[in-house]
Amino acid sequence: MDLSAILSACDHTLLAQTATWDQIRALCDDGMKYHTASVCIPPCYVKKAKSYVGERLKICTVIGFPNGNMTTEAKVFETEDAIQKGADEIDMVINIGMLKAEEDEYVLEEIKAVRAACEGKILKVIIETCLLTEDEKIRMCRIVTDSGADYIKTSTGFSTAGATFADIELFAEHIGPGVKMKAAGGIASLEDAEKFLSLGASRLGTSRIVKIAKAKETK
Repeated sequence: MDLSAILSACDHTLLAQTATWDQIRALCDDGMKYHTASVCIPPCYVKKAKSYVGERLKICTVIGFPNGNMTTEAKVFETEDAIQKGADEIDMVINIGMLKAEEDEYVLEEIKAVRAACEGKILKVIIETCLLTEDEKIRMCRIVTDSGADYIKTSTGFSTAGATFADIELFAEHIGPGVKMKAAGGIASLEDAEKFLSLGASRLGTSRIVKIAKAKETK
């Protein structure tokens, strides 16, 4: 697969607690140069980043991140605030405890509430696969399908593990039509990126593919 095609599927990501504006601006510069799908950044930088890039690059941010166990009202407020400040895409974390308690209706209604707050912008639902059983992952495929969200996403990158090929294969078997897949967390090579895309993922959450592209330029 062509490197540019892989880059075009990447949400070029920097969500570290220590991230500064200078680092976010450099991330945006890379995103524009390498034509990534978006940059995924902390909410506090959305307004400044959107002003910086204009319409040249999509701005993605995270909601309920990374633990997911704040109230629905808090997630809705975060989402409305991010959209008002210029976010083009929203990646929200589910309430994992509610899922494990089999409160599926709670999880579904929360995603629907965030979906409504997105005002038509892309919504990706992070389910943190490394903390879930296979049954819970399958239930989340149904819930995300029923919610009207655009994507199911594997991971925050802040828990015990990231994306696996097996999880994307499982998603592909159980999501409904129209739901896309995003693999995120630990994608470290072009081979891994290409494999995730070949399995059906259409977005990748990673910063390493741009780093690989940069390294190729210096050779």
